[in-house]
Amino acid sequence: MDMGLYFEDFAVGRRFRTRGATLTESMIIDYALTYDPQPFHIDKVEAETTLYGGIIASGFQVMALSFRLFHQTGAFAACSLGGYGIDELRWMLPTRPGDTLRVEVEVVEQIASRSRPDRGTVRMLYRTTNQKGETVQTCIGNHILARRPVAEAAD
Repeated sequence: MDMGLYFEDFAVGRRFRTRGATLTESMIIDYALTYDPQPFHIDKVEAETTLYGGIIASGFQVMALSFRLFHQTGAFAACSLGGYGIDELRWMLPTRPGDTLRVEVEVVEQIASRSRPDRGTVRMLYRTTNQKGETVQTCIGNHILARRPVAEAAD
C-alpha cells in the first residue's frame, strides 16, 4: 500500500501495479442486468450465437474494476479530490468469465493548478491485462489530487 502520497509524489513515469481480480460468470451477469443488459452480457444461450461466442463482461464493468483495483493500492488514500473524466477509453479484447484482471497505471502528465495552489491534475494511463498478459483495456484517467499540506512539506 502506498498510503500518504500527494500530488508531488506522482512524477511522470511512476508506475503502480495492482493485485488481480477474477470475474465470474455470475458477477458479469449481475453487473450487466443492472447497468448494461445486452444479450452477450446476460444470456448464455444467445451470447453463444454472437461474434463473441459466449458471455463477456461489459466494458464499463472492466473500467470500474480497473479503477477499484488501482484504488486498493492506497495511492490515492491521502490525496484524491475526484476527477474530471476519462480520455481515450479503448476495449481491445473481451473479458470472459474466469479471466483475472490486473492493472498497470503510469503517470503520463502532472499539472500543478495555477488558480488553486492546494491541488493539481495527474493524468494516468491505465492498462488492464488478463491472466495471459493480453491487454483488454486502456484509458487515461484525469485525477485531481491534493498537494502535500504545508506542515508536512516542512518536516
